[in-house]
Amino acid sequence: MILAAVLFAIAALGGVAMAVMRLSGRELPPMGLAIVHGLVAAAGLIALIIVVVGGTPSTQATIALIGFVVAALGGFYLFSFHLRRQALPIPVVIIHGLVAVISFVVLLVGIFALRG
Repeated sequence: MILAAVLFAIAALGGVAMAVMRLSGRELPPMGLAIVHGLVAAAGLIALIIVVVGGTPSTQATIALIGFVVAALGGFYLFSFHLRRQALPIPVVIIHGLVAVISFVVLLVGIFALRG
């Protein structure tokens, strides 16, 4: 679970940068940043899937996985705008980020519950 958390934290840095760009008026972030953000988040998702499927996961890990899958679906939707060179819809950017942040917090709670 720690690997997944580290990967999601790295992805979050790119996500925050892209959200700030969009909220500052830029219609699209750099394509490279969007791709790296998505790939790192996908790696985190795969790491979390391995944890959940490969053993007896905590309830928090399972809930976080569901949340990250929802966030990933939002990410695919946002990327479709990027591919069409259309401005990213700000409400979707915000919802995508909030779902990912909530999922990340739930994952961290699960990690610290295992250690405490």
